[in-house]
Amino acid sequence: MATVKEYLQIPLDCLEIGRGQARTRDVAAGIPELADSIRKVGLLEPIVVCESLQSGKYEILTGQRRFLAHRELGIDTIWAAVLDSRVNEITAKVISVTENLVRRDLNSRDLIDACTYLFKQYGSAKAVAEETGLPYADVLNYVKYDRLLPELRELYDQGEVELRTALRAQDAAEVMGGDVAGTAIALANEMKPMTYAQQRKLATGVKESPHKPLDETIETAKTGAQITQIVVTIGTELLQRLQLFAKDEDTSQNEAAATLIEEGLERKGYRD
Repeated sequence: MATVKEYLQIPLDCLEIGRGQARTRDVAAGIPELADSIRKVGLLEPIVVCESLQSGKYEILTGQRRFLAHRELGIDTIWAAVLDSRVNEITAKVISVTENLVRRDLNSRDLIDACTYLFKQYGSAKAVAEETGLPYADVLNYVKYDRLLPELRELYDQGEVELRTALRAQDAAEVMGGDVAGTAIALANEMKPMTYAQQRKLATGVKESPHKPLDETIETAKTGAQITQIVVTIGTELLQRLQLFAKDEDTSQNEAAATLIEEGLERKGYRD
């Protein structure tokens, strides 16, 4: 792995944003606020660069938003940590993902794109998780996006369904055969208002009885997974971890807790 050999104040004209950047969406979000912060307190952390393989300029590996903020402020140079060797696009992507984990949250699609790219390079989700520091379970979900049907990708991209819901709908539709895309969309729309327990029951019901009328399987999932509210007392640290999980899963705290309980019971062998 390349290491920092020196710190230089580099002219902005001598810099270019590298292709390995994990952040490709919402790049401009918050740039005015960042620029205002830099104007007031200065640059708190240098960007990271290496010599470009092609242009002869310095390639920005991390810090493109700091670079853009400097450009907005009209500052001609920026402090940069220069690596002692050039890096390929795979290494650049790893560096960018890892650095962004401790900064402004990456757009979920950016994480999906980056993890899918790295998955294709490394060949396993475990390797991606180890190289980037992302949770293994998250990587598993992110790389699954690549196999979604175009129709389901569109629903997910528009924020209509969660990734997990889209994947469950597609898996169930493929078992049923016929118009897979149409069935998957119908299932995804039915699953949207359901709890994760009901979604899983619907997907399992379809797989176990693929020739059963879909309306009956849907109704069974809705009525067969009644909800009972329970009160659980947990400590502050555990609550914070639960809230973080809920945020990562883009769901409510209650749904997150129910999901963890269900998955934990299944791992212990307590299944329907």
